[in-house]
Amino acid sequence: MRHRKRGRKLGRTTSHRNALFRNQATALFEHEQIRTTLPKCKELRRVAEKLITLAKQDNMHARRRAARLLYGTNLHHTPRRGESGAMQKHAILQKLFDDIAPRYQDRNGGYTRIIRGELRRGDGAQMAYIQLV
Repeated sequence: MRHRKRGRKLGRTTSHRNALFRNQATALFEHEQIRTTLPKCKELRRVAEKLITLAKQDNMHARRRAARLLYGTNLHHTPRRGESGAMQKHAILQKLFDDIAPRYQDRNGGYTRIIRGELRRGDGAQMAYIQLV
């Protein structure tokens, strides 16, 4: 029985699942909308909303806690010349604290929206978009 067991396993080990959510949360804050399967969206919502609530505190301890959960957010990292990627490594954390969190200062949750999409052609999985409100 799964009484009082929270969260979906998604057919992955714990470390794989944690890496998946770290990767998707980083992409969500970078692009502000991503497309994935519906169960992943519903689980990612829990992770993303906790990070935005943490970012609303805007102190160094909150930044360090958020940096542990996002990829490419080493606070002491200095970008090397020619470093590629859509955003610099520390810019995602800075965007979360400086741009995204102030938008929701007067809001007590519900920072994300899930919109169901079409069925995936290969296996018929229900696709969905998760976006910041």
